[in-house]
Amino acid sequence: MRLVIVSGLSGSGKSVALNMLEDLGWYCIDNIPAGLLNAFISHAVRSPQPLYERSAVGLDARNNPDEIASIPQTVRELRRSGIECEIIYLQAEQSMLLRRYGETRRRHPLVRDGVDLRGAIAEELKLLEPITYSADLVIDTSHSSVHELREMIRARVEQRRSRRLSIMFQSFGFKNGIPSGADFVFDARTLPNPYWVPTLQPLNGRDAAVIAFLETEPAVRSLLEDITTFIERRIPLYLEHNRGYLTVAVGCTGGQHRSVYLVERLAAHFAARYPGVVARHDSLATNA
Repeated sequence: MRLVIVSGLSGSGKSVALNMLEDLGWYCIDNIPAGLLNAFISHAVRSPQPLYERSAVGLDARNNPDEIASIPQTVRELRRSGIECEIIYLQAEQSMLLRRYGETRRRHPLVRDGVDLRGAIAEELKLLEPITYSADLVIDTSHSSVHELREMIRARVEQRRSRRLSIMFQSFGFKNGIPSGADFVFDARTLPNPYWVPTLQPLNGRDAAVIAFLETEPAVRSLLEDITTFIERRIPLYLEHNRGYLTVAVGCTGGQHRSVYLVERLAAHFAARYPGVVARHDSLATNA
């Protein structure tokens, strides 16, 4: 049995993630009381039907603090019993959460007399800390559309094979902030920048002219080799410790040229050896 626990901040896309898994044939339960998780697992394991072989449950801040604090231990016990269990945690920047609640006019579950929306978000962050620190995969949806989040769930969670490592190489622009869910972050801002070449400025790191420009630069080749060697040496450690997800972020100033080129090269290199490699470009309109 494979069990995915989907948790995270209200407004970050938990329902979208669960709905995507359900569309892909998973048995899904939203907002299950944490205290009933073991009872559900016992029922699912005893069932002779294949219905529960891939199950996902949503856990949020409406559980009490003691129940939430018990989740990491529960996950460890489930893994020891042979159940493949993982935690997917979704989050978003406070400004984006405020905007989403303003647009939908929905009520945050922790808003009450004396606690406004900002206070509820801060309280939720604190309440969910035990789950945050135990998460196998953190997804920041601040700049993701519903379609992009659904594709992320499909590519990284649904398509990850049992006991296999899902690897994502992610480009980003430092001017927009470092991706919070990255395991490793590399800085490409010291490399020659195609942005300052007028004919290359409107292009990106997947365009032939930008590729040709960067491939002539020794510093680019050197950094690519360094990152490749670093990741190759650490993948066996992730596999040894049964880690399901590895996210590698590469940033340049705007996230358009150098980091995109490096991520494309890295993804192509590792995809030849490992299944489940995904490339994502935060600053491009269309992601790979």
